[in-house]
Amino acid sequence: MVRRFIGLDVHKRVVEACGVDRAGRIVYRKRFGCSRAELLAFGKGELRRSDRIALEATTNTWAVAGVLRPFVEKVIVSNPVKTRAIAEAKIKTDKVDAQVLAQLLRCDYLPSVWIPEQEVQDLRQLTGRRAALIVDRAVVKNRIVSALAQKLLVSPVTDLFSRRGFEWLEGLSLDEQTQLLISSDLKLFEGLTFQIERLDDVLFKRAFAEDKVKLLITLPGVDVAVAQSLLAAWGDMARFKDPDHAASYLGLTPSTKQSADKCYHGSITKQGNRRARVMLVQAAQHLSTHPGPLGAFFRRLARRKPRNVVIVATARKLALIAWHMLRNNEPYRYALPGRTQMKLMRLRIRGGGGRQAPRGVKKGSKRPSSYGSGRLTRTLPALADVYGREGLPKATPPDQLPPGEARVLEKAGVRRYVLNLQTPQLLVKREALRPPRPTR
Repeated sequence: MVRRFIGLDVHKRVVEACGVDRAGRIVYRKRFGCSRAELLAFGKGELRRSDRIALEATTNTWAVAGVLRPFVEKVIVSNPVKTRAIAEAKIKTDKVDAQVLAQLLRCDYLPSVWIPEQEVQDLRQLTGRRAALIVDRAVVKNRIVSALAQKLLVSPVTDLFSRRGFEWLEGLSLDEQTQLLISSDLKLFEGLTFQIERLDDVLFKRAFAEDKVKLLITLPGVDVAVAQSLLAAWGDMARFKDPDHAASYLGLTPSTKQSADKCYHGSITKQGNRRARVMLVQAAQHLSTHPGPLGAFFRRLARRKPRNVVIVATARKLALIAWHMLRNNEPYRYALPGRTQMKLMRLRIRGGGGRQAPRGVKKGSKRPSSYGSGRLTRTLPALADVYGREGLPKATPPDQLPPGEARVLEKAGVRRYVLNLQTPQLLVKREALRPPRPTR
């Protein structure tokens, strides 16, 4: 049976198909609707098992590919940006686009993209919807602030959208039009917040059942939303041969222009997954004061680079570390135990895992010497205990680190911090108000 190479120019309502043989001669053309029924009819009546199909990535690409995949040998989804660079044409029609895709497929010169599994597609859709709702809510917030500014009203509350801020808004005496605008936006704000909470409930349940999310949220600055956006972008980790390729997929790699003996490195490419890149940049904002290696890296760069450059470089560092954590199935080795414990506990409770039994003082134990003095203390558990209680794998202890990593820790001045993570630490929240009671 003669193999055909079929290019599909897919739109929301119609599909233009063009098939060529091994010699490049056009042997098939057809235009049909883009509904599921018409795609199934096209697959059953027109396609052969030996055919190969190519189409560009667009809104409904994955649905079209899923319908047609059982009828052909292979479905290839191309990168539209790279395809356009290869096949620039002065005459651009649906027939021309379909023919170009078919010819590029025949010559094995089609820049393809990875086709995600259905689970990854679902996660991308959920995280994308949540990010869009967050943006919509920010727009509503800005409109409310703008309406107040036009009336020269300044909120006495730091967070206008807290309970105290809403009480202040309700007590304002405004003209009819401004009251209408603000009331309308407040209702939109409440509706968007409700929808975000509903999505978070679904995402937290998915996250609690996913061990990879638990690993990633041990990274400083990374919460459930960041971890899921990263996993949705990367999908199958086996397709990245090293962490640099994984970071490049997110557009966090510096651009390079080289000619002869001159080479210039510029800003990041921004060619990858924008949502995951933005989330990592937001996570990196919190690392300037972290006492571990990531904080030391941030502060070292900040002494000679602008803050925005430092944040992006730290975001790339987070991506590199995340790749190693997922590959080795190991949590972050230098996380703050208290904050990490809170993140894991929040994930467990909201994800449906329930609360763990409290670990208080055993019955019959002696009271501490500070009892009755007013001195408040809290014992921070060792990092290994935090991971053990939440069912995470063990992190590599300091005495088993590779020599190069141990030297980096020593040079960064965080060796003592790393050693303190291995044992429980007593945190004094308030000093004694009176002398301790004498022991009997």
